[in-house]
Amino acid sequence: MGFFDGLKREKRDNESITQSSQYISELETDNDTNNDFEEEIEVIERSVIQQPIQDVPMPPLKTYKDKAPVKHVIGQTKIIAIINQKGGVGKSTTAVNLAAALGSLGKQVLLVDLDPQGNSSSGLGVMKSQIKNCIYDVLLNDVPIEEVIIPDICEGVDIVPATINLAGAEVELVTEMARENRLKDATGSLRGKYDYILIDCPPALGLLTINALVAADKLIIPIQCEFYALEGVTKLLDSMKRVKSRLNPTLDIYGVLLTMYDGRTTLSRQVVEEVRNYFGKSVFKTLIPRTVKLSEAPSYGQPIITYDPAGKGAIAYMDLAKEVVQRG
Repeated sequence: MGFFDGLKREKRDNESITQSSQYISELETDNDTNNDFEEEIEVIERSVIQQPIQDVPMPPLKTYKDKAPVKHVIGQTKIIAIINQKGGVGKSTTAVNLAAALGSLGKQVLLVDLDPQGNSSSGLGVMKSQIKNCIYDVLLNDVPIEEVIIPDICEGVDIVPATINLAGAEVELVTEMARENRLKDATGSLRGKYDYILIDCPPALGLLTINALVAADKLIIPIQCEFYALEGVTKLLDSMKRVKSRLNPTLDIYGVLLTMYDGRTTLSRQVVEEVRNYFGKSVFKTLIPRTVKLSEAPSYGQPIITYDPAGKGAIAYMDLAKEVVQRG
């Protein structure tokens, strides 16, 4: 049996070798066929004529002469500065969204962007590259403020924009005559044309902020619901008292606004209690919540009532606008 087993193994080995040889020969035949096919391919190059990219021109900004007619009788104009020397507390967010909320309630509002960063301007979709004159030219080049106003930026809202040119105004105003009264003189001609003039102030107590304090009738002070909430507010109140005693006797606090409130944290609730104990009835009942939508809206150049009208942020700023109207 062993002898026949050996013959069987030799037979199987020979058959496997024969099958392998046939498989290799078939592969070589296929490769030759493919090579012949590849050699028959003809590549034709064609030149492509590239069309020049055409820039779509932006529509020109509207001027004050193009402003839509006002449909109601405007009473006494209230000039309110939104101010806090601490940055990142929601001044520009409040300026943009409060203006839009008041406009949606049928009020005529002018927003004056006095911050060199120009966040209020970009937050309402103003393209900086299209701005010919800004608040800088009003303060230092004696350009009438009516020539700088961009009307109907959203419902019921006009804006006086700011550009990076304003960054040099602090130094240039030092040598000017009546430097503290520049903004007051400019906005004086607008009384009776708007229900509210809101001034978005820079995060510093320099000459631009002093101009806002002199021009304003009242102040709204946004305070962030964080650990350092009241830090710096004392200096702001001291500056307000000095301006009131020497330059603007009617200046007073219109309201303190608590922003970036997160009801889930004990810290936010403690800050609210502390601020209300310190300022009393001056604190607005409305709390502005910390929401992602409020942070996203400026990147789309829209106020929150347009970007997310049903969200918590839009509801809060509408409630704030109603409080502002009720306070008169």
